[in-house]
Amino acid sequence: MDGAQIILMYKAILAVTGKMLSAAQNSQWDELVSLEQECKQLTGRLIKEESGAILDKELLQNKVSIIHQILDDDAQIRAITEPWMSRLQEILDTNKHARNLQQAYQTISNN
Repeated sequence: MDGAQIILMYKAILAVTGKMLSAAQNSQWDELVSLEQECKQLTGRLIKEESGAILDKELLQNKVSIIHQILDDDAQIRAITEPWMSRLQEILDTNKHARNLQQAYQTISNN
């Protein structure tokens, strides 16, 4: 894979993380999960094919700039999803606690 192809792969990943951010902002969780899988595939391919490639100074600066944009998208996605995931975990914990109480009362009333 030459330098131009590497930059194209990074740009493809950036495009997907941009779509992921949009999906998170619009609470499109199924779309976010699908895009996350796509991003994972692209990243895996890039890691596999980029090894040993040498970029000139301009391409390297371009790569670093794209990586910073990807990381910025990732930080924004996390800022949206982490509170949502915490709330979801609280709901699940509350439901689990309620089920445990219900089972305990059923056991006591059956005795």
